[in-house]
Amino acid sequence: MECQEEKPIIYTMENKPIVTCAGDQGLFTSLYTSLAQQLPREPMEWRRTYGRAPKMIHLEANFVQFKEELLPKDGNKALLTFPFLHIYWTDCCDTEAYKSTVKEDMMRWQNSLRTHGSADWVIIVVETNDTKKKNKTNILPRSSIVDKIRSDFCNKQNDRCVVLSDPLKDSSRSQESWNSLLLKLRTLLLMSFTKNLGRFEDDMRTLREKRTQPGWSFCEYFMVQEELAFVFEMLQQFEDALVQYDELDALFTQYVLNFGAGDTANWLGSFCAPVRNWSGLLLRRPIDMEKRDGIQRGEASLLDLRSYLFSRQCTLLIFLLRPWEVTQRALELLHNCVQELRLLEVSVLEGALDCWVFLSCLEVLHRIEGCCDQAQLAANCSHTVGLWAYATDKLKSLGELCGLVSEKGPTSEDLNRTVDLLAGLGDERPETVSSLQSPYKKLKEALSSVEAFERHYLELSHAAMEMYRAISRLRSARLVGKSLAEFYMRKGEPEKAEAFLQEALKSYVSEGWSLPVTHTRKQIAECQKLLGITEDYLQTSALLAGDANLTTEERKHFCQEILTFAGKSEDQSQKVTLSMGVFSQLTRLQFLPATASVHSGAVLQVELNLRCLMPVSVHIQQLAASIHFDLERAGTNGRSKGAARQTNPGTVEFNHDTSSAGPSSSSDGPPLELEEIQDRSPSDNSLNSTGVVCKNTHLVMRLPESISPPDPPNCVSPPAVTMKEGAQMLKVQDVTLEPGNNSITFTAPSGQPGTYTLRQLFATVGQVQFVLPHIYPSVQYEVYSQEPQLTVEPLSEPLLAGLPQIVKFTLLTGHYTVKKGDALQLSNTETMPILPSSSCTARISNPTGELLGESALSIQSSEKVTSISLPATPPYHTLEFQLEVLCIIPSSSDRPPNERLTNGEVRHRPRSYSHPDIPMTAIDQRMSIDCPWSIYSTLLALTFYIPFKTKHSLLSAGNRKYIQVCVQNMSDVNFTLAEVKLTEKQHASLELESLNTKTQQLLCSKHSLFCLWEVRWQDDLPSCLQCVFSTNFSPPKQDVPDFKPFQYQFQLEKVTTLYSVRADILPPAGEQNCRSGFLCGLEVCITRLTEPAEGEIAEDSKTDTDGLKTTKLMYEVADSSSNWAVCGKSSGMVSMPMTANATHKVQIEVMPLFAGHLPFPKIKVLKYLPHTAAVAIQPDPDSCVENDSLSLLDKALDDQGDTASIRSRGSVHSVGSGDQQQRGVAMPRLEPFSPGQVFNHIHTRQVLVLPATDDHIMEVNAT
Repeated sequence: MECQEEKPIIYTMENKPIVTCAGDQGLFTSLYTSLAQQLPREPMEWRRTYGRAPKMIHLEANFVQFKEELLPKDGNKALLTFPFLHIYWTDCCDTEAYKSTVKEDMMRWQNSLRTHGSADWVIIVVETNDTKKKNKTNILPRSSIVDKIRSDFCNKQNDRCVVLSDPLKDSSRSQESWNSLLLKLRTLLLMSFTKNLGRFEDDMRTLREKRTQPGWSFCEYFMVQEELAFVFEMLQQFEDALVQYDELDALFTQYVLNFGAGDTANWLGSFCAPVRNWSGLLLRRPIDMEKRDGIQRGEASLLDLRSYLFSRQCTLLIFLLRPWEVTQRALELLHNCVQELRLLEVSVLEGALDCWVFLSCLEVLHRIEGCCDQAQLAANCSHTVGLWAYATDKLKSLGELCGLVSEKGPTSEDLNRTVDLLAGLGDERPETVSSLQSPYKKLKEALSSVEAFERHYLELSHAAMEMYRAISRLRSARLVGKSLAEFYMRKGEPEKAEAFLQEALKSYVSEGWSLPVTHTRKQIAECQKLLGITEDYLQTSALLAGDANLTTEERKHFCQEILTFAGKSEDQSQKVTLSMGVFSQLTRLQFLPATASVHSGAVLQVELNLRCLMPVSVHIQQLAASIHFDLERAGTNGRSKGAARQTNPGTVEFNHDTSSAGPSSSSDGPPLELEEIQDRSPSDNSLNSTGVVCKNTHLVMRLPESISPPDPPNCVSPPAVTMKEGAQMLKVQDVTLEPGNNSITFTAPSGQPGTYTLRQLFATVGQVQFVLPHIYPSVQYEVYSQEPQLTVEPLSEPLLAGLPQIVKFTLLTGHYTVKKGDALQLSNTETMPILPSSSCTARISNPTGELLGESALSIQSSEKVTSISLPATPPYHTLEFQLEVLCIIPSSSDRPPNERLTNGEVRHRPRSYSHPDIPMTAIDQRMSIDCPWSIYSTLLALTFYIPFKTKHSLLSAGNRKYIQVCVQNMSDVNFTLAEVKLTEKQHASLELESLNTKTQQLLCSKHSLFCLWEVRWQDDLPSCLQCVFSTNFSPPKQDVPDFKPFQYQFQLEKVTTLYSVRADILPPAGEQNCRSGFLCGLEVCITRLTEPAEGEIAEDSKTDTDGLKTTKLMYEVADSSSNWAVCGKSSGMVSMPMTANATHKVQIEVMPLFAGHLPFPKIKVLKYLPHTAAVAIQPDPDSCVENDSLSLLDKALDDQGDTASIRSRGSVHSVGSGDQQQRGVAMPRLEPFSPGQVFNHIHTRQVLVLPATDDHIMEVNAT
């Protein structure tokens, strides 16, 4: 039987857990097929220790015949040969047979298990109908045999005896029995796995913890942990198996790193032995037993251990369907092995590592190709391209080592080295003998001849470049191309190498890699020299001559190449144009004068600062700069163009990257976004490592392919520039540029007004011309022809009206020459006279602001004109002088006739207005000035501000009247006010008695002064008063005060007191005082004080039936302070006789809400005007409101003057709707009296209110 044959253990995934079978072997053989097929069908949940996540696994078993030799011996901890479960099979139902044979056999079986410590067993009793028929005489019930077995062998473990009924029949009873048996077997197997694996892991962990003890061997520990990996692989738990190999990999790597740091381990000595074989990885076997045996014996080299460990990881990763991780790990392995050999100082034949890496790369690629189709390989070439490139690099190293790259071919020494390298490969493995494209054959063929090597190398190189381009890794593709260019150069084929070098240079330049740029340019220069490309070679030589990464001798060599060509005989056809940026850099340009703006004919110098990049002095025959002239932008109007000229900087600094290329279309890239990361221990939170990570790598490292690189002379020479005949230029002859900074001064043309722009820069050295095609940033200077300009501005802000103020006259002469006798004619005005001055001096300064001299001005004034004689002043100079003016504060009553300016225009009177930014009232004063250089007059305006703001008010005390004037100082200056007066212009009998005690008052800034007069009259007080307030003001710090007048006129109307309002609050009956919460009586008495005037009778009077003139008044009682509650009506209408001393009394109930001295409620008295009274707004002719409705409203108001609607509008002027009032319809309305017409005697009165009850008594002890 197959299951009974003894087989050697083959360490592949086909291994299964061993289950021994004792008892009736014929019975087991008949059930083996069904048992082996049904056991793995249903998954079981495997719950593992140490909190690891449970997994669902399918259990399989290798059923073998029980032999005592299979039981584990003491000290043998192998898991693959360990029997996890023991089964005893029997179908005995005869008592005699059970006692005579079966029982004794079971006892021997259990004794053997007990001797070897095996506690995982089960007894299966099979029940069939055939057995019953054969032993009908001595048969017992099946339960009796099972009970006997359980009592004899399963005292405390009755579940270890299982009954299988009719296993070969297709019945529900049989199927149910099978299911029960299979569940039991799976459960027991899982229990055994969990127990034995846990014990094994504990032993393995104990062994690992002893790694610091002498005598500990990594190879022994390797075999132990690999045993655990084999078991996981056997259970198809490939992830857990891979973890075991990863842990071994990390442990070994850590020991190698410690060795490099000086912490050695004795067992590492076996891995420091010289490498004798470099046959590469072997991934086509599940397990490389040869290398495993070497590890087990402790004879494996470092490459053997790494190769075997990776082959096992590769196998498990492919089982896990993660082939692309294999390529990633392979690339890391190959690089790490090279470093580990150096750390362990292992002796390796030169080139042996290259062979091992090359074979390993191809082996990994062939292994991946074997498990993936072409579509998957093409879609995932990003994972494999690294191996292709690494293999290409190593093959190139082998070719250089073996002399297969040179033009002469390999020497005898190279051939001997090749033989030694091929000998270290050993014989080809049996797995690849039949393959025509095996790595072994490829390497052997590539090293056999120059042609074969070139074919294989080019094939690998082009494959790697195509893959890099397919995944958009152009940097890497160009790096492979650069390596290919070096190969062509060594082969003597520069025409093939140049294209690859130019591509690599383009990438390095755009990304700013200075050292690779230098190295690549040297290679390109070598190619161009061999190919005879003169212009490109000179361009590259100029770049290298100015490259600071080269030594001085190398730079001088390339510079001499240029100078040698430049010194050849003159031949226009042989002239070469190169970029200026490779020869020198324009760092700075400065204009003298620094404004970069001069008038026509003036001297303008331009200083260029050039940084010569050459290592030696260079003589330049001519240095020139072309100029573009723009006449349309020429400046002719002094002030406006003067502002524009200030935008041209006098000094321009040039960036090295843009000085030769113009405005670069690419920026420096986004800034780095760096973030600190820390790795802390989870146990004690101690810091293990720290680092910096870039959060925007995808932006910083992106390819700038879509961005055109700047046009510095890196790869392509600039086009030749032809200069037009007659063009304006800056030129200087015979200049020697020293290495470093140089300064050259030009004299710029300035004859014609306009804008001059520097466009190009040329330097001629023999047959070589260096050109800067665009000067950027743009450099301009302006030559202007300026018209004379006269400006007038205040010497200090703001200008105050009413006080002498100094204004500054500034004359920019422009192209005009001020001759002796030239004068300015200023028009005189009454509102702003020019004050005479004994001495007035003019200052003359040049365009740079330097003072040239001073001259006295001659000022002559007439009735209408003030003439100012100017001193002689050259063109484009500045003439400044100051005059003192006085702005008269306007009075509204003064209306003089219109005046005319000197140019004939009518002078408009200045109007005062409010300035939005300054709280003072502004006055604009205009003047006309006739200038000798123009036939037209110049109109100028000055803004003055009135320093005072004045208000007035009428105050009443019964029949006595007072006028109060408030003067507010709105300026920042303090003033002294003197002779404060108030007069009335129309009534001579009226007397205004001043109540102001001081003759002079100091009025500080932002403060106010109040003045008061009492009005006294003899017969009757006029209804309208025309008042004039006047005072003199002067700043207080003057030695001799010079007071200036100030007037304020105002009009007071309806000043007569018509009515007086008195009120008394009466306490409740029987009380002497008012109490809070109790009703009190408010008696309001309205008294007419004067006879009605004529206008008053015509306006709002009404004649009753008795012929008595009456008027309607409305009163309202309100308390805004919530001290009183008005009970009943709070407002009403009264008909008041229009005779003196007519009185009307009103009784109102009020309730005090608080105790204390409460002020009286407010009492308002308003005029009620019927709808027949005149309305201020004209009625709308389109109104559709009928008069009948208005009459009804008027009547309703007459009859019900105390309605709630009227009370709610106590202060509203009209009782009609807003819409009707806006239309201008005559509606009844309420109109307040003018200030002083109603005198209220209760404004300051209070009444004592007691609390409602005196229940609260407070005791106060005084000591």
